[in-house]
This record gives sequence, C-alpha cells and structure tokens, in this order.
Amino acid sequence: MATHSFTFGSTFILLLLSLLLQFYSGKSELQLNYYSESCPRAEEIIKEEVTKLYHEHGNTAVSWIRNLFHDCSVKSCDASLLLETANGVVSEKGSSRSFGMRNFKYVNTIKKALENECPNTVSCADIVALSARDGAAMLGGPYMTMKTGRKDSKESYLDDVESSIPNHNDTMSFVLSTFQSIGIDTEGTVALLGAHSVGRVHCINIVHRLYPTVDPTLDPEYAEYLKGRCPSPYPNPNAVEYARNDRETPMVLDNMYYKNIMSQKGLLVVDQELVSDPNTYPFVEKMAADNGYFHDQFSRALITLSENNPLIGDQGEIRKDCRFVNKS
Repeated sequence: MATHSFTFGSTFILLLLSLLLQFYSGKSELQLNYYSESCPRAEEIIKEEVTKLYHEHGNTAVSWIRNLFHDCSVKSCDASLLLETANGVVSEKGSSRSFGMRNFKYVNTIKKALENECPNTVSCADIVALSARDGAAMLGGPYMTMKTGRKDSKESYLDDVESSIPNHNDTMSFVLSTFQSIGIDTEGTVALLGAHSVGRVHCINIVHRLYPTVDPTLDPEYAEYLKGRCPSPYPNPNAVEYARNDRETPMVLDNMYYKNIMSQKGLLVVDQELVSDPNTYPFVEKMAADNGYFHDQFSRALITLSENNPLIGDQGEIRKDCRFVNKS
C-alpha cells in the first residue's frame, strides 16, 4: 500500500515539475487573453484598425480572411506570408497561389498602432489571426473567440506553398485530404469554402470554364453573365477584370454561396466540386438551408486553422515590421 502511494506521489510530483518547466520556459500553448497584462488593449486596437480600414477600403475585410487561410495552411500560423523578398528570404507572395492577394500594406497600419501602444509585444501572426476574426464579423459573419500568443517566423516557405494550398481546379478529394492534414474535417472544409461568399475572382481563373465552350455544369444564364464580365479568353492578369463570387450579397459572409452553387452558379471548379462530390454535398445542403449552422461550422473550422502548428515561446520572434525579419 505504501509502495502504491509512493508511486502515485512521485508521478504527481514529476507531472507538476514538467508543467512548471513548460510554463517557465515560455512555451505554453496559445491562450485566451494572452496580452491581458503585456498589452491590455491589443485586441481592441486591432478591432479598431480593422473597422477603420473596412470603412475606408471595404475589401480589406476579405483580404484578412484570405491572409489567414494562406498563412496558416503553409507550415504554421506564423506570418511567414507577410515577409518580403530581402536578406535571403524569398517571399511566399511570389507563388501563383498568391495571385490577386492585396492590401498587405494595411497590415503594417495595424502593426504601427500596436507598436505605438506596446512596442515589441504583439506578433504579426496574431495580427493575421485577429484581423481575420474581426474582418469576418465586419462582413456579417460570426464573431469568434480566438487564442493568441503566436510568434513570427524567421523564414518563408515558398517551396511549400503550392503543395499546402489547394488550387481552384483541384479535385475535391485532394482539397479534403489537404485540410484533413491540418485537422479540418469534411464539414469544416465545406464551411471554409463558404468564404467564397465574399470578394471576387479574376477572370484568369474563370475563362477556362467559358472558352472555347461553356462548362456544362454552369447555369447557361450565369455563364452569359460571366462572359460579360470576362469577354476575352485571354484576360490581362494585371487588369481589373473580375466577377463577384456572390452577386446577391457580395460583401456579406452568408450562406448565399451554397444556394448559388446548388443552382450551378459557382465561379470556380472547386465550387462545383462541392456539389458534385457525395462526401460534401450533404453539408452544402445543410448550409444552404441554415445560415446559423454555416456560421457555427465556419467559426469552428477557422479557429482550428488559426491554431495550426503555431510558433510559441522562443520558437519565433515578435517582428518590428511585419515585412521583414528582425535584424539580429
């Protein structure tokens, strides 16, 4: 009996010591209100800046969501996406997957406001996460409670971008397996693709469904609308030639996207794949019928994505300028 209690006591003490070591090493997991003492107004400042930018440039809210998707899908939620090509770093923005991404300059607008309040405290990776959360809310989406404490990477991962971020014409099985690898199930993947409810798509990603013949899975009247938006089979990638993802509520993060794709009015091949794949179609039906259900699943999936393999403790740094690794 004494032996058993000694074993239990020893195990408990070892467990307690390991937890204390983890705590003092600064490598604790992400947590709610991480900046409550070091920068109490951090989340409020980010929300203020996101709101201000939304009223000046409405499309920034869409950019914040896309930033999170592109950053967190590649290796880690570590703001590697934001790095410019400099000092041996080759930017992920040069990937074809990053085509059409914009508003990066406004990330530093948010960063500057935080630096004025709390220098060298709030990471760019947390700005990416929290701006996406606040951007989604500005677009009429759900408000999410997100953990913070991410650190910024000291390198970019350009070579990993294309294998980590599904393309608009990939098969649904590939899309599902890619998301599954970072812990997002089929239901969550269908919800995340609902982000296509907002923003726009450049004609360069649409014309292969229109020319030389129209994709038979497209609604004929919708195809004519798309041809009006994209009159040439050879669009100029540098020109402002695009079609809205959702013509009904183009700047509202809602379930209209699912209603559209069920009516063969999806812009991209991957949108149509959601309807034609028997693994995803039941969730498309449910989300088309219930906006609250879509918002619940979108929140769950976005939070999972935002917590993908974060750098914590001394694994990363707090960049002074989100575009560049700190000078040593």
